[in-house]
Amino acid sequence: MKRNLLLISNSTNAGEKYLDWCKDMIKGFCNESGVKNVLFIPYAGVSMGYDNYETKVKTVFEGLGLNLYSIHKEQDVKKAVEQAECIAVGGGNTFHLVYELYRNGIMSLISQRVMDGVAYMGWSAGSNVAGLSLKTTNDMPIIEPASFDCMKLVPFQINPHYTDFFDPKHGGETRDDRLNEFTKVNPDIKIAAIREATALRLKEGKLSLIGRNNKMKVFHGANEPKEYDLNADINFLMQ
Repeated sequence: MKRNLLLISNSTNAGEKYLDWCKDMIKGFCNESGVKNVLFIPYAGVSMGYDNYETKVKTVFEGLGLNLYSIHKEQDVKKAVEQAECIAVGGGNTFHLVYELYRNGIMSLISQRVMDGVAYMGWSAGSNVAGLSLKTTNDMPIIEPASFDCMKLVPFQINPHYTDFFDPKHGGETRDDRLNEFTKVNPDIKIAAIREATALRLKEGKLSLIGRNNKMKVFHGANEPKEYDLNADINFLMQ
């Protein structure tokens, strides 16, 4: 298996600087992959705009000794993907990200390049699109993409920013309620719900949960959702 993935739940922890909690993880991933130049996909960054988003991420990556350049400044976006040695997809609104990936004709192209071994990292929405579809995103559908289908870099759904916090004053659905609805309609598809300060790492065919001392929850059909810690074998998700 050639896929080389780092799928991060979140970019910012409360009280910490942007990407600070995972910067060593990003640096280690790029060093292991022999990467110095990173193509950035900012399409999820609706509120801040692509230029500001690039600057924000570039500042962090430069501090790690990495050169980051954004696809929105490339004249030929397909050529940029074809020549990239590493692709990083940032967080924001998943619907807008998927819309732009399809509009620019690079959803399947990125997928193919990553399947062929190009290093891929994402956080939040950028992790969500590595899965089968955007159907387990937490985001508002602010725009309608050509399809809900995503890159299919892993054979399961991803739910970043997962929390099982319940506010007794809130009368709406919990995250578990919403994810369980997905499993009712799609009983054969697993969901990896990854909490803050964790990430999924796929290297040499082995999938691992990495990060700080936290757990992941897996939803699958009528089964009771199950927790997995950092030391657990989670390769069953790849089957």
